[in-house]
Amino acid sequence: MEPLVTVIIPTYNRQDSVVKAIESVRLQTYRNIQLIVVDDGSTDDTRELISGMEGLEYIYQKNQGQASARNSGLARARGTLLASLDSDDRWEPEFLEKCVNVLANNDFDFVFANWFQASPDGQWEDFFVKDPFLQPYIKRNSVPWIELDSHELRDLYLQACPSPSSSLVMRRSAIVSGWNKKLNIGDDWCLYLDMILSRPCRAAFTMEKLWYKGIDGKNIYDGRKRNEIVKLLLIEDTKEIMNIYGERLTAEEMDLLQKRYMAGLVEMAKHVVVRERNLTDAWKLFKQSFSIDTKHTLTATYRLALYAFGNRYRSLVDSLRSHK
Repeated sequence: MEPLVTVIIPTYNRQDSVVKAIESVRLQTYRNIQLIVVDDGSTDDTRELISGMEGLEYIYQKNQGQASARNSGLARARGTLLASLDSDDRWEPEFLEKCVNVLANNDFDFVFANWFQASPDGQWEDFFVKDPFLQPYIKRNSVPWIELDSHELRDLYLQACPSPSSSLVMRRSAIVSGWNKKLNIGDDWCLYLDMILSRPCRAAFTMEKLWYKGIDGKNIYDGRKRNEIVKLLLIEDTKEIMNIYGERLTAEEMDLLQKRYMAGLVEMAKHVVVRERNLTDAWKLFKQSFSIDTKHTLTATYRLALYAFGNRYRSLVDSLRSHK
């Protein structure tokens, strides 16, 4: 018997793209699917378009954020395997079949796949090729699915989250406590850390591009300005992750997260000075970073200054070339 896969699609005011996401689930070559669409308080025509559709379970709730929407779907899930597809993304027809086959034949807690990333110029790019955190594992393997053991997962996911929700299929039994509603952006990151830091965990990923990640200006991550990402993800979400898992982390792992947090504080301070001309708030952010580690704060400031100078230099060169 093929295991039942519960697919959760959370959506908010995406009447155009959510239908395409649903259609990509219906076109899957893997057929044993329970499809749940959770409408997180949409004010457009989402309800009229979806509530009467056959072959899916529609849930409407007041707007509470993406984590709450996914948890509402989880509460209704019957499958032993689980996947969450964002309503602006879509899967290739063989996404579930290939992911489920690997899960069924191996003792993995979850698997995730590479994707086509939409770029501002309308092109589709191979995302994993440019992911610096996955490169060590990609270079040492040429097999279709690259395995990651418990230690590797711990190291990888404390540095970054290489598997956004749409990329992943997991065992229901591996989930510890669902998606964390306290996180602004990194609710999926927190879900995976729950698994990885609670017990020994195994996973695998493939370089094959099995889905498309769209950008429509409403994305939780890609649709935000850089300063919003710094504030919500690098500062607030990282601080919450340290609070949640602090007692489970080694000194080296905590230091890694603290450096990420301090880099966010320094970058936000730079934004407050340059964009808002607010020296008082900028100094408060610097003081927060200095209170953790003076040396790393100075290092982060130096690197940020070099990066900013490099970007201005490249812009100047490009401007001069364009006038030749």
